Amino acid sequence: MPRWEQGSADRLTRAALELFEEQGFESTSVVEIANRARVTTRTFFRYFSDKAEVLFAESERIRAALVQAVLDAPDVSEPLHVVTTVLAEFDWTGPGMELQRQRHAVIAANPGLLERDLIKQHDITMGFIDALQRRGVEEKAAHLAARVGSQVFAVAYAQWVERDGGADLAKLNDAAMTLLETLVRPGRAGTA
Repeated sequence: MPRWEQGSADRLTRAALELFEEQGFESTSVVEIANRARVTTRTFFRYFSDKAEVLFAESERIRAALVQAVLDAPDVSEPLHVVTTVLAEFDWTGPGMELQRQRHAVIAANPGLLERDLIKQHDITMGFIDALQRRGVEEKAAHLAARVGSQVFAVAYAQWVERDGGADLAKLNDAAMTLLETLVRPGRAGTA
């Protein structure tokens, strides 16, 4: 078995997701993941601190990119719109749509992973709050926009990732925002 090969992290991610899907997260070992990816266990730990980290390895990069997008937004006078737009326009398919679906399913099926995912989402929300305030949005408005926007997007994202393809994340996000407007102001949605 080679000690190190180009593309090991990608192969480890794919192998882990396949095994998690086949036999469950809890029943899959790091050794099995490394064997499936054709690398050593030591190589696995060079890229990931544990098997759960395979699912969250990009979290900090994603958080930084999303927060920077809020900081770079040309206009933050509608902070809720800024948050949902930044989230909807991000390239969530980086590793591929099938891997996103597998990742989503594994996390949804495991309470410990779901908890970790919610913590990562909270970190993004807190980054949004800070970024909006740095852009001059009042504290309470920044908090509400970041929290509500993150939840609205979470609804759209779940619909998007659970579909078989062809779904437009931006349209799903817009539909979720429209639904929110009808809940907040019945009879007034779409009258702007």
